[in-house]
Amino acid sequence: MDTAIVETNRCFVCGNRAVLEVPLEGLRAWQNGELIQVALPEMSAGERELLISGVHEHCWAQMVREDEEDEDE
Repeated sequence: MDTAIVETNRCFVCGNRAVLEVPLEGLRAWQNGELIQVALPEMSAGERELLISGVHEHCWAQMVREDEEDEDE
């Protein structure tokens, strides 16, 4: 299976980028309009979100915690 190395956008929470190895056929399908979960089912939801938005899984968790804390106040 051919793969591509993809550098993500900067995460708007921490400002860092990530680098992922992605199946080339799935990447092309996604770039051509296929839903990412259909094009890249072997990747985790967190990895797919990282490709879409650049936000790391742990950064999403941090935002959710902060939102829940704000709701409790």
